[in-house]
Amino acid sequence: MTASAQRMRAQRLSHPATDVTDLFASVFALQAQDVPAARLAARARGVRSLDGPLVRTWAMRGTLHLLHEDDLWVVDLLGPTFIAAGRRRREQLGLTDELCERALPALRKVLTEPLARADVVARLSEVGIALDPKSQAPAHLLAFAAHSGVLCRGLDDTYRLLDVEVEPRGVDELWRRYRRAYGPATPDDFAAWSGLPKKRLRDLPEVADEPAEPSGAVRMLGHFDPYLLGYRDRSAALAPEHVPLVQTGGGFVTPHVVVDGRVVAVWRRDGARFSVHPFGDRPDIADEVADLGRFLDVQPDLTWV
Repeated sequence: MTASAQRMRAQRLSHPATDVTDLFASVFALQAQDVPAARLAARARGVRSLDGPLVRTWAMRGTLHLLHEDDLWVVDLLGPTFIAAGRRRREQLGLTDELCERALPALRKVLTEPLARADVVARLSEVGIALDPKSQAPAHLLAFAAHSGVLCRGLDDTYRLLDVEVEPRGVDELWRRYRRAYGPATPDDFAAWSGLPKKRLRDLPEVADEPAEPSGAVRMLGHFDPYLLGYRDRSAALAPEHVPLVQTGGGFVTPHVVVDGRVVAVWRRDGARFSVHPFGDRPDIADEVADLGRFLDVQPDLTWV
């Protein structure tokens, strides 16, 4: 039994999920600021469609994630942390506390249908909430509203009201769900993944990790895949000498190949061409390349670089 094998199992990378509900019961959330990357993350875990009871909104670390609607309690749990963290920047943009509070009922009034950001800004102006559409103010106001549980952002990047009600849950429950998705993991990893301050993470309950043995699983993972983003310390999966090839700054994670939990190569796609740069021996990725081709509806051309 190894930590890498356990993490691959927890992330559904060594045994596929059957549908989105099964997947999100395990992994809790998928990073979703880049929708094609989220689709690749689901594919690597056995799910070929994101159709279902999923909501795209701001959650862990204040970034866009896909969540099952039953898990939207995390918005109420984390939202106040990121609202407080963003206050200074909002004020710099002219988004005073008073304006933000007025904007919430205004958004409930104008979001009668899914709208693009420009249309939201135009409708808000009509009801007395004037924003400079060329500034960052609209993005920060909409994020504030999302952290307040008022709206979410569809896979098509339109904004719509968020009206799903769930029972509140606490940090202990988020820790349990995190450990189910990423264990073995530490409280420091949990802090990095969630964005919660460490002072809120004291006396976390003990959580047992499911045992697993190496299975030889090979997966080609895309940008922002949760497998690496779930940890502060990624050394169990990524050798220090390969970090610059994978973590290129700004939270960006280059598409990479994982074999039994270890990152062994990076890859990129240009149309039907898949260029793979191995760190050592070439991994056996023929089946993964073929599946990616089917998923993306291309005839894949594999090139080693």
